Amino acid sequence: MITTVTSLAVLRRDLRRLAFRYGLPVETRARLVLSAVEVARPRLAAGRPLNVRAGIEYGGAHPRFLAVELSAPWPGATLPLPCEPGREAGVVWRIGLPSPLPLADPSDTVVAEEAVEEELALALARVDALSTQQDEMRSELAETDRGLVALYVELEERDERLRLAHSLIFRELEAALRPPPPLVEGVELAVHYVPAGDDAPTGGDLYDWFTLPDDTLQITVVDAIGHGVESTRSALNVTHAVRTLVLERHPLESIVARTADTLVPTFRGLMATLQLARLDTRTGELRLANGGHPFPLLVRADGTARYLEAWGSGVGFPLPGSDAVLHDRLAPGDLLLLYTDGLTESRRDLDEGERLLMSAAQRHAHLPLPELIAAIVADLHSVILHADDTLLLGIRLPAGEPHAADG
Repeated sequence: MITTVTSLAVLRRDLRRLAFRYGLPVETRARLVLSAVEVARPRLAAGRPLNVRAGIEYGGAHPRFLAVELSAPWPGATLPLPCEPGREAGVVWRIGLPSPLPLADPSDTVVAEEAVEEELALALARVDALSTQQDEMRSELAETDRGLVALYVELEERDERLRLAHSLIFRELEAALRPPPPLVEGVELAVHYVPAGDDAPTGGDLYDWFTLPDDTLQITVVDAIGHGVESTRSALNVTHAVRTLVLERHPLESIVARTADTLVPTFRGLMATLQLARLDTRTGELRLANGGHPFPLLVRADGTARYLEAWGSGVGFPLPGSDAVLHDRLAPGDLLLLYTDGLTESRRDLDEGERLLMSAAQRHAHLPLPELIAAIVADLHSVILHADDTLLLGIRLPAGEPHAADG
């Protein structure tokens, strides 16, 4: 059968009649009509008629096929019913036919009425099915959301418990690593430590202080390069080595170099600065040995202040050791501050940090020592451009308590 069509309406009618005649399923008929209209539309819109060739073919997966061919090129779009290349630069659909063939020949009116109603009913049924599936998916998603919310709440509660547990462990670890101030008659001591991050309470900043048999107070401040557990281990190695050398009564000026000689061959890559302070609590005599560390700040009872410039090079640096031991004396009311560079370099300007430290120490000198230390840290850390572990120790001789002179 070959016909020539000049309009989409005629094409729809002829294809539906053909589909009725050979008993094609409603969905297949609808897909055929939609696909043929898509192919024919450009040609008919240009006023050019096209040929429709239809007939039975045999062989293949089905005993027989209905072949519908249009003399129009495939537009390249995805069609509801896939096609194949046909003759005369056209396209062809090959549709398997039921057995036995109904071979009905309905009138145009029947085709027009029943075909549209059936295809509309099919479309509505599909819409209803999709709507039902959508409702079911919404219900499942809502249930999933409720489950996820419950899981999120549970995870938040578990996370909070873990944070509390970690905080407790961190505080216990910090207490174990950082010795409390020793009780020294006639001397006030205080310390403030701030880690670089809340998730790591330990770092490379560490201190050690203890009294010797002659009532001399030995203080060690260490800043090991790096952060976290590795730098903590380095700082512990340094403080333990220093304590051992001090208790073995090595001269103060030799301890930095001896610490380097002891540790560097075993712990390659260890680098640390350190400050050693030794205070005779009876006379107020102060001796300092430095290993590349920031200079201590001395604030006199009358408000004057200066940095005690003891020089040297740290452990792991070239030519480690103290250049000389600095001698001074603390009088009643004097304040000595030992610290790490996380205090004065938080604004990325060392000179500004040292000026701020001196100003803050003079401004807060009237406060009790623990409050004084905390106030200084708060002032210098009001702006933090570079976060680092921060350690500040304060030593003060109470006013009104004269110390014995050397003799």
